[in-house]
Amino acid sequence: MAVAMALFTRDLRVHDNPVLAAAAQAAEMLPLFVLDETICATDYLSPNKAGFLVTALADLNEGLRRSGGHLMVRHGDTVREVCRLVRQYAVDEVHIAEDVSAYSRRREDQLRTQLAAANCGLRVHTGSITVAAPGRLAPSSGRDHFAVFTPYHRRWAQLPVRTPLPVPQHIRLPHGAGSEPVPAATDLTTGATSPELPLGGETAGRRLARDWFREDISTYADRHDDLAGDATSRLSPYLHFGCLSATELVHRSDLSAPGAAAFVRQLCWRDFHHQMLAARPETAHSDYRTRNDHWHVDTASLAAWQTGRTGYPIVDAGMRQLAAQGWMHNRSRMITASFLTKTLYLDWRRGARHFMGLLADGDLANNQLNWQWVAGTGADTRPNRVLNPIRQADRYDPDGTYVRRWIPELAHLRGRDIHRPWRWHADGVGGYPARIVDHEQAARDFAGIRQHE
Repeated sequence: MAVAMALFTRDLRVHDNPVLAAAAQAAEMLPLFVLDETICATDYLSPNKAGFLVTALADLNEGLRRSGGHLMVRHGDTVREVCRLVRQYAVDEVHIAEDVSAYSRRREDQLRTQLAAANCGLRVHTGSITVAAPGRLAPSSGRDHFAVFTPYHRRWAQLPVRTPLPVPQHIRLPHGAGSEPVPAATDLTTGATSPELPLGGETAGRRLARDWFREDISTYADRHDDLAGDATSRLSPYLHFGCLSATELVHRSDLSAPGAAAFVRQLCWRDFHHQMLAARPETAHSDYRTRNDHWHVDTASLAAWQTGRTGYPIVDAGMRQLAAQGWMHNRSRMITASFLTKTLYLDWRRGARHFMGLLADGDLANNQLNWQWVAGTGADTRPNRVLNPIRQADRYDPDGTYVRRWIPELAHLRGRDIHRPWRWHADGVGGYPARIVDHEQAARDFAGIRQHE
């Protein structure tokens, strides 16, 4: 009797899951998730990610139970735990989703080698974490990946999108297949989660997606940068953990409608960054295109930025939202990242690390390469662009509603006045600090540094 293993990684769902669908074709199946001791020991598994993860695992377990199975949870080295279970249950084939980080590639190579020694096959499934496999598209120039988004998007948009896969109707577990309980977040990491962290899991993600397609996607093209309106999907954490399928979201989108087309374009950006990281895994920590920057070292300014106390309300509002929700509006991500790298001239890696420590959707490809785009070391064709925080505030929060929501100390300032508190309170007010830097002068300094170097 054939036995297969579905090794869940960043695909924690039962709907449209190529790994689960393929493994369920076997007579018996082991659905497995390993709380990898290496990952748990790193900064990657922050309290917010751990909180989101454990609720996602519990929800996945319930989804599998509805088909007659359950999730086997193990804690340890992934390769060692997989191989132990392969021997114990005479597994013939292990199924896993393709991923792009250097760690996931090493894990895949080790699994392939050690499973082969145990006469067990490894099947790696593309189109599970991304819509397009990271290596599927390549430019006509002969390079192994696209370095500019627009031509990538042009090719990506022409790809046929597969039909989403159904939930397996019946899962049969091998006799005696038990599981460790899903742990609490506090068992995996120390520290408190953000007070407004969303609930993880496929059930919550599908409910959010249902409402998004029913009510909000139609206005996305016009309102996606409206900070106060909060008119984005907020699906990113569910995509990061694979509680939702990006392929299914594309399939459900009416591309003839401007809102849906703009939303799918953002899913393409996600694939674009994944194919960049797959081709250049070192860009998780090194410049994709070096500018020979000699970044400042200023712990006081970094701390002010991290805690939302720079004296620039639009910047501080974004950083406070991040701390409170484990999420931040994309426009705020760009504004705060530009302020750190091009106003304070601090290393993008410091900002990326702080984001990864709080974002529930802290994805290695998207986070690192978006930071590099803003810092001018990545794929941006205008590497010296600087986002002026005041102009950004006037444009995307014109009446100050977003800032007022997160900085109540300034609630007495009306309209656009809230974006320039130093005009009325040069030394700060009500506990809100004075500016730590003059942005205009800092922008001129940055331009001079980049031009000189």
